[in-house]
Amino acid sequence: MKVFVVGSGGREHALTWALSRSNQVKQIYSATTNAGILKLTTASEVNAGDIRAIAEFAKREQMALAVIGPEQPLLEGLSDALESRGIAVFGPSQAAARLEGSKVFSKEFMTRHHIPTARYVVVDDAAEAFRALGAFGYPVVIKADGLAAGKGVVVAADEAEARQAVQDWLVDRKLGEAGNRLVIEECLVGRELSYLVFSDGKDFAAMPVAQDHKRAFDGDRGPNTGGMGAFSTPGLIDSELEARIVKEIVAPSLEATRADGFPFRGVLYCGLMLTSHGPKTLEYNVRFGDPETQAILRRLESDFAELALAVARGELARCKPVWSDETSTCVVMASAGYPGIYETGKVIHGLEAAEQIESVAVFHAGTKENSSGEVVTAGGRVLGVTARAENLAEATKRAYTAVEKISFEGMQFRRDIGLRNAE
Repeated sequence: MKVFVVGSGGREHALTWALSRSNQVKQIYSATTNAGILKLTTASEVNAGDIRAIAEFAKREQMALAVIGPEQPLLEGLSDALESRGIAVFGPSQAAARLEGSKVFSKEFMTRHHIPTARYVVVDDAAEAFRALGAFGYPVVIKADGLAAGKGVVVAADEAEARQAVQDWLVDRKLGEAGNRLVIEECLVGRELSYLVFSDGKDFAAMPVAQDHKRAFDGDRGPNTGGMGAFSTPGLIDSELEARIVKEIVAPSLEATRADGFPFRGVLYCGLMLTSHGPKTLEYNVRFGDPETQAILRRLESDFAELALAVARGELARCKPVWSDETSTCVVMASAGYPGIYETGKVIHGLEAAEQIESVAVFHAGTKENSSGEVVTAGGRVLGVTARAENLAEATKRAYTAVEKISFEGMQFRRDIGLRNAE
């Protein structure tokens, strides 16, 4: 079958890599300049941000399946546009994508359906926000309603920081429309966890748990990023806790989407806080995480194309995923200055040498080819060097051995991904 992969980052390279391993996939199309994805796909001429053009291209080329990686095209209705043209889609509808696209919508959804979450208020006026802050104490969490490229959440340690966030978003409009409404909520305390499931609108199947590393520097210091690495290994949570997460959060959330008229098909990502009072929901995402995808898909033993098509067609019950008991570690290599201002166009050396190491795959997050045919940096996060092995210590060792083979000007990476857990 022919497949179209939408998106251009490390997550989408991992999705493309997984699809390319399927005997059922004849040809994969993309609309990207990502050098890693382009090695596995046929480039299309469509504009990656043009919903109608993508849908028409997929119909014209008789695609059997579209796999949508990022949240923005889902929120813009790409899934609906493709389905209306008879193409199976791995990704939720525009209505379901609101679970990620609007913090207000998702919090009201949780409250309405009794999904455990933090106490909160919604405000759209600065004076109202300043009054509300006093009801929560500090630290307090302030969230912009809409998507804000990772810049829409502040955990304010004190009143000055909280008032500054309100000033920036509701008064100075630094986030544009995304900050027109704010969610102010209590700051939950505990261990953070991401729990992802495949859902076809009726049934669901859990993925192995992965742990992400958000801070830029070793020891979880520095600014928050899109993710500097991840690992997935058996035993990150015990069966009792997992059963409680499924019973109290996952199953009720998916049942609620059906009750509200938008049955969820695709990947539901539940961002959780494991508090002393049990698991509570921080947020929903409506797609794979990045770089969790890279770590999780390295553990998938079954055919991803078959699985994605079953999800799209509502047939997950006949196609349960099979996972390896081995471990995977993904180390992100980033440009100097990330997550702030960074330069691009730096030539990357050593990619082939890195992939010659046993069980290593290098996923491209922000790369392209220059006019000389060299692979160069083209983003903040550049590569996700991912290794698989029988235990976490060995997977982590292999990943860092591969990292040492790669070089580009100004590269930065954390040296402690998985290491505390590998000891």
